[in-house]
Amino acid sequence: MKSYTQYLVFNTKSRREFINVTPQIEEAVKKSGIKEGLCLVNAMHITASIFINDDEGGLHQDFSHWLEGLAPYGKEKYKHNLTGEDNADAHLKRTVMGREVTVAVSAGKLDFGPWEQIFYGEFDGGRRKQVLIKIIGE
Repeated sequence: MKSYTQYLVFNTKSRREFINVTPQIEEAVKKSGIKEGLCLVNAMHITASIFINDDEGGLHQDFSHWLEGLAPYGKEKYKHNLTGEDNADAHLKRTVMGREVTVAVSAGKLDFGPWEQIFYGEFDGGRRKQVLIKIIGE
C-alpha cells in the first residue's frame, strides 16, 4: 500500500467563504499515482470545514444564510467569546458542516456521485489555515 500527503493553504479575505477545492484534490490524486484507495480531505482548523455538495451559487447562499440563523456572529452571544475571542459562531458552524470527507479513488479518479464536489468552508477568515489531503491505496 502507498500513501501520499499534500497540504492546501488558505488565507481568505472574507470571514465566511466556500471554495471549491475539487480541482486541487483531483490533481493530488493524479500526483499520488494511486489507482484504487481512499482520499481523506481534512480541514485542519477548528473554525473551517470540508464538505461535499453541489457547486451552485444559490445553494451556497442558502448555506450561508442557514448557518447564520443557527449560529449568528456576535461577541455577546457566546461564553467562548468571554475568553477574548469573537469566533464562537465559527466553531459552531464548523461542527455543523463537518471536519473532513473521505472519497473513494477508483481507476485513479475520485469516485463521486452526480454533482458532488468538495468544498472548503471558511467561517473565521483572515488568517492562514491548512487543509490536509491524504491518499492511501495501491
